Amino acid sequence: MRNGAELLVAALESEGVERIFGIPGEENLAVVEALRGSKIELVLTRHEQAAAFMAATYGRLTGRAGVCLSTLGPGALNLCTGAAYALLGAMPMVLITGQKGILHSKQGHFQLVDIVSTMTPLTKMARQIVSPMTIPTIVRDAFRVAQQERPGPVHLELPEDIAAEEAPDLAAIAPHPIDLPIAPAAALDRAAAMILAAKRPLIMFGAAASRPRLSAPLSEFLRRVNIPFFNTQMGKGAVDGGSHLYMGTCALSERDYVHRAIDRADLILAIGHDTVEKPPFIMGPRGPRVIHVGYAPATVEEVFFPHAEIVGDVGPSLALLADRLEGKLASAAALLPLREDILGHLTDRCSESRFPLTPQRIVHDVRQAVPDNGIVCLDNGMFKIWFARNYRTHIANTLLLDNALATMGAGLPAAISASLVHPNRRVLAVCGDGGFMMNSQEMETAVRLGVNLVVLILVDNAYGMIRWKQQADGFADWGLTFGNPDFVAYAASYGAGGHMVSDAEGLAPALEAAFVAGGVHLVAVPVDYSENIRVLVTELAGLSAPAI
Repeated sequence: MRNGAELLVAALESEGVERIFGIPGEENLAVVEALRGSKIELVLTRHEQAAAFMAATYGRLTGRAGVCLSTLGPGALNLCTGAAYALLGAMPMVLITGQKGILHSKQGHFQLVDIVSTMTPLTKMARQIVSPMTIPTIVRDAFRVAQQERPGPVHLELPEDIAAEEAPDLAAIAPHPIDLPIAPAAALDRAAAMILAAKRPLIMFGAAASRPRLSAPLSEFLRRVNIPFFNTQMGKGAVDGGSHLYMGTCALSERDYVHRAIDRADLILAIGHDTVEKPPFIMGPRGPRVIHVGYAPATVEEVFFPHAEIVGDVGPSLALLADRLEGKLASAAALLPLREDILGHLTDRCSESRFPLTPQRIVHDVRQAVPDNGIVCLDNGMFKIWFARNYRTHIANTLLLDNALATMGAGLPAAISASLVHPNRRVLAVCGDGGFMMNSQEMETAVRLGVNLVVLILVDNAYGMIRWKQQADGFADWGLTFGNPDFVAYAASYGAGGHMVSDAEGLAPALEAAFVAGGVHLVAVPVDYSENIRVLVTELAGLSAPAI
């Protein structure tokens, strides 16, 4: 006989769960006890929201559902932002929360919140476990739903009396391989005919192109068709950004330099576009024809309405499409003459020596300190646009950003998770001072876990992105500035290294020294965001596509 908690942990082991992130409470102490005797690591965090961000990032990097744990009521509610982060960002995750006993209630409504109903719109599935006999089946189903396309979060609630109830020693249900259907020949033929007829074709990689399993098939498809490509923010790194076919990243929806190519294209093959992202371009009646390639049919929106679709397992389907196109695309490279000009603008002023540092210089120096396989985890803020535009990726999933929920506070927890998944790579969290302070307590978690992690804080003493929008819209500069702690002393209080960059040449060596030293380090650098208006508003105003 085993109790419900022991059956749950056995089922998690069967799913290959390596670690669980979270903060237990009295309602799931039986689960904690079952974990004590298991091979699963319990990663204790300092806030449930951070635990959810960590679990979601684990899912994003591995394709296997990350797991987080909380108690009932307030603890479970603190997971909600992380659930939405995983839902919009298509990251597989299983959230496990405790609850009061459902057979007897001795505390009335104390801390009682209907978490299953709360989680239902924030997850792919939310269920309360009402019998230990059902645990193996429910857990297997939870992981299946979380990991199948489109991936996302699943919530399981385990009441404390069900966790303690004994049941026969049920065997876990083993996972089994699932092969997805391949796009039908008729759809592939239709798309091939459209691409062959195009004079200026272009490929776009969206968020769903960044699934870990797709890197090799997408790179092979590009090699065979030789069509230039660009990517959305969350599609960045789906294939090698150093490729001679790379045209840029859409950090804005229109009038950026990459839109010189987009606006000239007469056909865009949109691979893995998820309309949860801010639009990479605005479709109109006289724009290019668009072919959607995805695991599921396209979501039709006011600004995205494809003219044809290839729906099925993306890798094998694209291989069959390449069979129909390889060696037949006389106009494949028609837009490549625009590439040098587009990318040239992105390196403008990247080595400028003014201080505080410009965003361009910060991106440049980070790229020098982070090797090709190093992972940069962005929080949300003004800097995200600059990294999306200017940072060149060379290996899939090495620039992790959130262009879906786009919540502040996720950068540091995501980086901690990345450093656990890839302990031998350099991992850098890039945070604004506003976003960093939202989950800065997780510095203690990073130090306690002994990870190697560098946290870069861009200091402007304000909520910089909203301040930029405020200025661009003609409003007065008001209501968005704040003070900050002494970041060097703050890092030291957690047992981490701390460094404040004080001149234009100091960032790159500070980052390098922190990586070489190992352990957890915080590097703070003042940032000059006056470039926001000059580059992203004034310079881009009236920008049009040149003739080629």
